[in-house]
Amino acid sequence: MGRKRVARLMQAAGLRGVSRRRFAVTTQADPRVRPAPDRVERSFTADAPDQLYVGDITYIPTREGFLYLATVLDVFSRRVVGWAMADHLRTELVLDALEMALEQRRPEAVIHHSDQGCQYTSVAFTERCWEAGVAVPMGSVGDCYDNAMAESFFATLECGLIQQSQFRSRAEARQAVFSFIEGWYNNRRRHSALGHQSPRQFEAEYHQSHKPESVH
Repeated sequence: MGRKRVARLMQAAGLRGVSRRRFAVTTQADPRVRPAPDRVERSFTADAPDQLYVGDITYIPTREGFLYLATVLDVFSRRVVGWAMADHLRTELVLDALEMALEQRRPEAVIHHSDQGCQYTSVAFTERCWEAGVAVPMGSVGDCYDNAMAESFFATLECGLIQQSQFRSRAEARQAVFSFIEGWYNNRRRHSALGHQSPRQFEAEYHQSHKPESVH
């Protein structure tokens, strides 16, 4: 289908396209810290839930200033299993997102992949992962392909919410992001890679098909 026809059909339907903002670097590596090796190497696949997570940070503009969002996604289902929002980029932000994922999912042995941001290489984050039995491989600095699945979610958030809104306050943005993640993305957003199912539906189907057989 040609561009002109697409433009004509969109105009007739009252639709307009959106695009992402110019790329902004939120990753600040700590030169004093030796990053963990990359054990994922851009192979974002998993055979079951809670095998591989990806974590990253983005920012949301408001009239009060930026609201920062840290997320943890389960690679198996693309589901956001942990998230946190704050007006700062301190380590507590990514720790809160990780804690939510650990509390909700209680993984037995999971890999948490991230970039080399100082929040992820901090002593506090590394120690918490060690306590919880979470492995922490890392990609390179400023390379979106090394954390492509997290970037894909942020692109969906960008086009589906941020570009459509002008938030007056961080509190307003918080509520909108919460509704986007829990009200739409996890429950209703269909993915072609998941057989056009939502993350929640995909996980429910997996658990249904892997129920242990009852013994009579």
